[in-house]
Amino acid sequence: MYDQYGEEGLKGQVPSPGAGGPGGGGGATFFSMGEGPTSFRFNPRSADDIFAEFFGFSGTFGGGGTRGSSRFSRGIFGDDIFGSFGEAASGGGGGGAGFMNHGPPRKAPPIENRLPCSLEELYKGTTKKMKISRQIVDISGRTMQVEEILTIDIKPGWKKGTKITFPEKGNEQPDVIPADLIFIIDEKPHSMFTRDGNDLVVTQKISLVEALTGYTTHLTTLDGRNLTISINNVVHPDYEEVVPREGMPIPKDPTQKGNLRIKFNIKFPVRLTAEQKAGIKKLLGL
Repeated sequence: MYDQYGEEGLKGQVPSPGAGGPGGGGGATFFSMGEGPTSFRFNPRSADDIFAEFFGFSGTFGGGGTRGSSRFSRGIFGDDIFGSFGEAASGGGGGGAGFMNHGPPRKAPPIENRLPCSLEELYKGTTKKMKISRQIVDISGRTMQVEEILTIDIKPGWKKGTKITFPEKGNEQPDVIPADLIFIIDEKPHSMFTRDGNDLVVTQKISLVEALTGYTTHLTTLDGRNLTISINNVVHPDYEEVVPREGMPIPKDPTQKGNLRIKFNIKFPVRLTAEQKAGIKKLLGL
């Protein structure tokens, strides 16, 4: 009454029906209580109309509110204002879904899987197809098992530890955002090469004579080419022969490559005769 007519309304001094102004005209229905100066009258209004006036859209109080109204009410009043109302309206069950949802749904933690790749695959790039099985929730809320094929494009030069993420490909659950599915690149051991950053490293066994007089090695690259590399320097235990641009492709620019580094394992003779020792001393001028 105060909102409609002010202090005069509380004293019963309100316009009569049909007199215009607030509550007057428009076929409004008034209820009168009491007689004399302390009587008052009021115009009953629908709860839905009041809700629409405040929030800009209608809300079904009997059903616990709509999903849209619950989001709006949480945004203004916080999560708990309408929580108990939704439970009461739904009898403690699921009927008040609009007001029962407290806060945003949580996201399940990511699921990580190793993806072993050969050095050849990481050198040239490849495509792998992974078959996964996961649970989804249909429109009726029932859980069902489905199978799906994921395609992973592996780029030339990718390194161990590179992650490929498929967002929300985990199992679906009510009120939970599905987990991300993450594949982590791993390198399979190679029979000849090891990787050091963008470089490829190979170790060759040679004799002492080859180390001193020269050595020629024949290598097959990861993309199937044959390399013939002549080494004319004296090879000592810490020596490395570097072949430029025969390493792994650089991921940011696959046209560029690291180096091929050749290390050596020198086989020294176990025993030397006196004559052999004398010959070596004479040969080396010692």
